[in-house]
Order: sequence, then C-alpha cells, then structure tokens
Amino acid sequence: MSDLSAFPITKRWPAQHPELLQLYSLPTPNGVKVSIMLEEIALPYEVHLVDFNKDDQKTPEFLSLNPNGKIPAIIDPNGPGGKPLGLFESGAILQYLADKTGQLLPADAARRYQTIQWLHFQMGGIGPMFGQVGFFHKFAGKEIADKRLLERYVNESKRLLGVIDSGLAGRQWIMDDEYTIADISMLGWVRNLIGFYGARELVAFDGFVNVSAWLDRGLARPAVKRGLDVPKRP
Repeated sequence: MSDLSAFPITKRWPAQHPELLQLYSLPTPNGVKVSIMLEEIALPYEVHLVDFNKDDQKTPEFLSLNPNGKIPAIIDPNGPGGKPLGLFESGAILQYLADKTGQLLPADAARRYQTIQWLHFQMGGIGPMFGQVGFFHKFAGKEIADKRLLERYVNESKRLLGVIDSGLAGRQWIMDDEYTIADISMLGWVRNLIGFYGARELVAFDGFVNVSAWLDRGLARPAVKRGLDVPKRP
C-alpha cells in the first residue's frame, strides 16, 4: 500500500486509493489537459475536486503541493525510482505522463522536441491570451470602458489561431498524423474560446478552417469526451 502521508494535501483530500495517481483539479482548460491525458493513456487515477468557489486552491494543504495556487496538480505514488512524486504545471505534468508511459510524445528526438515546442507555445501564448479574451469579453473586464484592452487580446488571439492554422495545413494533428500532448494542451483552450467565452465571432474563428476541423476531430475522441468532464463540477 502506498503511503502518501508525507503530502499535507492528503489531509484535506484523503486518498481512498493511494496506490493510484492522485489528481487535484477542476474542469478548466488547464485542468482538462491532465484528465484528457490520463483518459488517453488509460492510466488509473483518483480525482479530487478543487473548488474555486470555496477557495480550495488557497488553502495551506493545496499550496503545499502547488505553491502557485493553481490547478491541476498531481501526486504519482509510483514516481521515478518507485518513490511518490508531486507535480504542478499542466505542461510539465503532460510531459511527465508521456515519458512515464511512453505514449503521446514521439520517441524520435527531433519530433519529440518539435512536439514540446508546441506545448510551450500553448503554455506561453494560447493559455494567457485566450484567458484574457475571456476576462475582458465575458467576465469582470467587460465592464471596463476602454475597449483597447479587449482589442489587444482579441488581435493576439487571432494571430495565435493563425499560427495553429498554418501549422495544421495538410495535417490531421499538430504533429502530422500523430496525435500528441501538443494537441491535448490546446483542445480545451480553443474549445473554451469559442464556447464558454463566447468569442467565436469576435476572433473570426470560422475563418480558421484547419483549426476548426482539428477541433472537431479532437472533441470526437472518446477519451477527450470523458476527460472534459473530470472532475464533475459541484
């Protein structure tokens, strides 16, 4: 039986199955990256809801695992050398799980780094920019009278969509015909931009035909459908 007692987060969210990977998350674009990945690679896991409405992410227990106070985070009881490993940052978790299982990250060195470059592209560009569109278009930022702020993030999001669209030209997935963590990292964000954030027309999404077709392919995957609903919202 795995002993996770060294992790204070397990005091607030006890592990019913400590032998399984523990996922602390919420179904946001960043959170679903890891749940989709876990569903794709069929790695058994136990999920714990981090309820933002209760400020769970600000509690000492959660901060002990992720001092940045963001989801997702994991504890793998079967980490390197057989020792438990705690990790935060969704991109790092995707790469770790790919390396752990030998899935969804090319073994060829050149293609591996090309995949990782797209993962960093998502982390540094897609996530922050699309998130700002959501803030200024749907949430509190929409009350700000100066619309130059929204315009800045809309224009940058259009540019980023154009980068993806060009990269997908003649391809099924970001890495040609090979579905990888690069695709997983972006699916939830693109879906949110045109869905939950309501910015489809704002960013002229239908003009990015390659991205639109790619999104449809991704959302049709059974593992993606399952992962998008993990954990259940309260």
